Amino acid sequence: MCGIVGYVGKQQAAPVILEGLRRLEYRGYDSAGITVLRDKGVETRKKKGKIDEGLAKLLVAEPLLGVIGIGHTRWATHGPPSDENSHPHYDESGKIAVVHNGVIENYDRLKEQFKGHTFKSSTDTEVLAHLIGHHYDLLKSESKTAHPLTKGDTHPLAQAVMNALREVIGAYGIAVVCSDFPDVMIGARRGSPLIVGVGQGENFLASDATAIASHTREVIYLNDYDVVTLTADRFNVANLGNDTARVQISKLEFDAAATERGNFPHFMLKEIFEQPRTVENAMRGRIDHDEATSKFGGLNMTLAELREVDHIVIPACGTSWHAALIGEYLFEEFAHIPTEIEYASEFRYRNAPIEKHTLVLVITQSGETADTLAGLRESKRRGHKVLSICNVVGSTIARESDGGIYLHAGPEIGVASTKAFTSQVTVLTLLALLMGRIRMLSNSQGAQIIRALEAIPKQMESILAQNEAIRRIALKYASAEDFFFLGRQYNFPAALEGALKLKEISYIHAEGYPAAEMKHGPIAMIDEKTPTVFIIPNDPLYEKTFSNLEEIKARKGPIIAIATEGNDKISKKVDDVIFIPPTIEPLNPLLAALPLQLLSYHIAVARGCDVDKPRNLAKSVTVE
Repeated sequence: MCGIVGYVGKQQAAPVILEGLRRLEYRGYDSAGITVLRDKGVETRKKKGKIDEGLAKLLVAEPLLGVIGIGHTRWATHGPPSDENSHPHYDESGKIAVVHNGVIENYDRLKEQFKGHTFKSSTDTEVLAHLIGHHYDLLKSESKTAHPLTKGDTHPLAQAVMNALREVIGAYGIAVVCSDFPDVMIGARRGSPLIVGVGQGENFLASDATAIASHTREVIYLNDYDVVTLTADRFNVANLGNDTARVQISKLEFDAAATERGNFPHFMLKEIFEQPRTVENAMRGRIDHDEATSKFGGLNMTLAELREVDHIVIPACGTSWHAALIGEYLFEEFAHIPTEIEYASEFRYRNAPIEKHTLVLVITQSGETADTLAGLRESKRRGHKVLSICNVVGSTIARESDGGIYLHAGPEIGVASTKAFTSQVTVLTLLALLMGRIRMLSNSQGAQIIRALEAIPKQMESILAQNEAIRRIALKYASAEDFFFLGRQYNFPAALEGALKLKEISYIHAEGYPAAEMKHGPIAMIDEKTPTVFIIPNDPLYEKTFSNLEEIKARKGPIIAIATEGNDKISKKVDDVIFIPPTIEPLNPLLAALPLQLLSYHIAVARGCDVDKPRNLAKSVTVE
């Protein structure tokens, strides 16, 4: 979603913040701005549009000088994209500047107390800035001095922020500066991620570690209701709900090079090509060949506790939901555990009956997805064990779950998820293998699954070697305005994911269905201008799926098939075919994902779309 970067130190703040904002572009945004403190007060530059086309040019024409500042990339929630609605926003006095991720749900009611104030935007954030300024003025009035005095170690500006946030309903990650304190920056969070970067003679605030990875590897992941006071040489963390805050300095497990494109034209293509390595990383150290099973260090559940699980519920969103659906098939086939997949946005509000021995397994790339986090918290409130599968070490969901599994896929910068999806499916396969082996799955069956999994990275490399051939196929269909993606069993979720990838980055209308469902309505849409992608590997339902393919062909629909190597029959029936290596049925989605991703990528590039930053989308959805 929106991005925050703050800096206090000895360097010029604006270039550091601008670099950080560029690293956060992948999160999705429509405008950007920076405020720097200098001798004459707070000074701001902000502009609608892309950073390099707006804010960066403005900073060249009108430089900002100063060693403390805050910056923001905005994804519009309250008020349309515009220069006026861009962050940072000021309080009534013009002394306090605020950047904010999240949504202030009661901003209308809060705004009513400021009838005489001038508001320059239609954002909830500007109301928050005025609220902080109001509480700052109250502290000054009560102290009868130029600057407010507070008890203990709490800084006056931090106290004003804390007093204001006690009136706020909603989610926030904020950074605040005030011209009265030219060496202090305040940060706070509730429901929206915010981290502190700890440097030498300098400190940072950011909504995402990628923004500051080139400056420091030491970070503090703030908890909900934490308020941090930063200067160049020190930090202090308080908590709105407790006398003390839990503070732990963590090491980033990636460096700045991991957030660069390298020789690839787009992050998405780079991340597609990283998948042989990221799938290996997801398996590394987690396979027990002797026992033909898998093992995990962070589940915090004994085998006896896992054996008691008789029901699994998986809340997830978007691509993670598609991975979860594959997980449903895996858990039910390998372990015979009934499994339900839930849209996290619906699950959080449903009063679903969940039995005592139910395991709730949340899946998220970022570890910050608002709906998934809410589902986790509701499940824990009801006393259920909650495990997580996520990619970001130190994320809120990783910290709040009872146990979990990291993907170790490295930063995923492209908004359209690729390597996280295949890593999630890999981890789900390993977890289902473990659950199966402690129940009814035989040693020989477990060994077969392990052999097939370990072959996947090299098989992925053979698919990536077809990149140019897939590009040529994509060019044939780049002008289409509608697509269908079809598959059966494990390949149905892969079809859903293929359709999502295409619509996300190329803006082509695309639908995914179980292949047999076409007869129940969607086949009415088939014509010679509507391509269909069939995922049709050699599996137990191959002949059934082939019959569905014939039905599309009979209606003159163009067909792209993703089929198993050596299938000469299918080449004579379809317009184009992409071959994948043979594997066991449950692992076909791991291989089918790559040609689906490449097909979508090359179609989007051919249509001139911004592949890494598709319109209207954000990488991590941290607000409802």
